[in-house]
Amino acid sequence: MEYTTLGDTGMEVSRICLGCMSFGTSDWRDWVLDEEEGKELVERALELGINFFDTANMYSEGESERVLGEALEGRRDEAVVATKVYFQMDEGNPNSGGLSRKAIEQELDDSLDRLGMDTVDLLQIHRYDDDTPMETTLRALDDAVRRGKARYVGASSMWAYQFADALHTSESLGLERFATMQNHYNLLYREEEREMLPLCEKENVGVIPWSPLARGWVARPHEEARSTTRGESDEHAHGHPYLEGGGREVNERVQELAEEKGVKMAQIGLAWLFHKDRVDAPIVGTTSVEHLEDAVEALDIDLSESDMEYLEEPYEPVRVSGHD
Repeated sequence: MEYTTLGDTGMEVSRICLGCMSFGTSDWRDWVLDEEEGKELVERALELGINFFDTANMYSEGESERVLGEALEGRRDEAVVATKVYFQMDEGNPNSGGLSRKAIEQELDDSLDRLGMDTVDLLQIHRYDDDTPMETTLRALDDAVRRGKARYVGASSMWAYQFADALHTSESLGLERFATMQNHYNLLYREEEREMLPLCEKENVGVIPWSPLARGWVARPHEEARSTTRGESDEHAHGHPYLEGGGREVNERVQELAEEKGVKMAQIGLAWLFHKDRVDAPIVGTTSVEHLEDAVEALDIDLSESDMEYLEEPYEPVRVSGHD
């Protein structure tokens, strides 16, 4: 396993972050692993040297956090655990979502209870809240750090100007600043290269992309991308512009290069991200130990400059996707 420093936090994290959306309970989504299968994934991840885990309060309505916490029992100090807050957790309680002080404080307490932890390493806002002033959100996050309930705070998909404003606000008020950006970035969606990634590089913000395999559209030929349980049922994935512009040709080139190198398409997609200096650790979600092992093996795949150019050349600008 390879490790890197996450932004300017000083924390050493594995180059792969295990995304925990894929386990909790299948009552939430058909493709989600149940408890024991999820724990097996965490155990194997630890054996492979993965020490970075990303979950959220909304995943399986809290079950993902509980499963992760139990799986890490006795090994908590080995792990860097990240969770997120924003989406409404209780339909009958509008204050169970958003980024108000009330929502952040009560939802963080609930997350810590489910995780069985006193402190989470990275508390992230799951999206931008147009209804709450950023200063209010930042003050609540700053208090969470000062009270020892979170070590660092991070953000996720938003416009670059919003993120720049948040960083400026925290600096001007002397508040804890966002240390990470969890954004939408993969071979089929590269709009983040225009503003967000250069901003993160300038500000030394750690980058931990979600959907590094474009919800599977990078992992298999485009005509087979919906052949999995998740591919058939994940309507959110169908809304992304993965096959718009030059997406189909990028997909075909991934397949061609994978065959040439004798590896899997998913491994080429991950290797491309591992070769991006601005990326700390892509968040890899999986329902299979085999696919997790494949992801780790992708760290050893060498892509030449000409390989990178070949994969990237067909890409065309597409509509922004993932901020909602």
